[in-house]
Amino acid sequence: MSEFRCGGCQRGLCALGCGKQDKQLNSYDWLADIPGSERLTDLVEVQFKNTRKDYFINSNHIPLKKGDLVAVEAMPGHDVGTVTLTGPLVKLQMAKMHLKNESGPRRVYRIARESDLSKCEEAKALEHETMIKSRQIAKGLGLDMKIGDVEYQGDGSKAIFYYIADQRVDFRQLIKVLADEFHVRIEMRQIGARQEAGRIGGIGPCGRELCCATWIKNFNTVSTAAARCQSVSLNPQKLAGQCAKLKCCLNYEVSTYMDAASQMPSKDITLETKDKVYVQVKTDVMAGLVCYATDKHTLEDAVTITVARAHEVIAMNQRGEKPDGLLDGETVTGRPVVVDLAGQDSLTRFDKSKKNKRRNKNRKENRQGGDPEGKRDRRPRNGQQRKPSAPSAAQD
Repeated sequence: MSEFRCGGCQRGLCALGCGKQDKQLNSYDWLADIPGSERLTDLVEVQFKNTRKDYFINSNHIPLKKGDLVAVEAMPGHDVGTVTLTGPLVKLQMAKMHLKNESGPRRVYRIARESDLSKCEEAKALEHETMIKSRQIAKGLGLDMKIGDVEYQGDGSKAIFYYIADQRVDFRQLIKVLADEFHVRIEMRQIGARQEAGRIGGIGPCGRELCCATWIKNFNTVSTAAARCQSVSLNPQKLAGQCAKLKCCLNYEVSTYMDAASQMPSKDITLETKDKVYVQVKTDVMAGLVCYATDKHTLEDAVTITVARAHEVIAMNQRGEKPDGLLDGETVTGRPVVVDLAGQDSLTRFDKSKKNKRRNKNRKENRQGGDPEGKRDRRPRNGQQRKPSAPSAAQD
């Protein structure tokens, strides 16, 4: 593994800070290789199935490390989860999530025993069948909701039903029916379309696993203004993700584009030279280039200049001065503006190839149809007369 220099010394990435890759909310513990860091606090982060994790206090001072399976306090009973973070980073994670628990964090009972793990596996084996039956029950009650997932507690005494609904749903009767059917304590949790996509998972158009299925937990609002700021085509099919909502990655580079766009000249400002008046046609925010033309519809006399040159010409116009041209004394390395896109190549280039293919096909059929020399059709073309053949010896 490649090494990096930190503080004048050679350090490598610590393997202790990595966690299991099947955990969606896994975070790298960059303080894992510091001796004694786990003793700075008794708080630990424990993650359960899919997108649920919580914070507990290790009051019994059990030596825990990342990846240990532990039995923790639950309401009611106990649950089984995986330790994903220890040390001082746990407090930072709690502050980041704005957790306010007046009764304090719950306790870590012990490292999970074989009996705890076997009971947890038995409970997890019932989740899929419970989800299918609960969907049938909800449909029978006429509820406009979709139960996307079911999660059993480690001891099998409680089940959490995750559902999606466009409107408010009265599921009091559903809870009674589910409790009588499965004989467990029922908890209903409503999730959105983005949380549903994160629980299911998938591959995005970028070729990587979905961000909501790997590291995103807090979903921010995404609007079409982010696409407009980045000059992205407002095509719903391209802007929407697998959750049918706007892609979360539209927010990743908005601040960078906004900073770069703030340096661009206004679209309402025209540039005046000694013989022409230019209007702004388009801008390349990240490259720092602006395209001006005398007519924005036909792109007549289109010129691409840098942002610095545009501000320089604007300042000259404000002083009452007019330059000889926009490209005076500078070289632009941007892409040339193509006025006629159809004129880049011939529109009949495919027709020629089709004619040649058809002609070759006819010749091949003539050879295969009993005319090996290809002399079946000898009719004169284009008004030409057939030349008389030479007399044969039999005619003489």
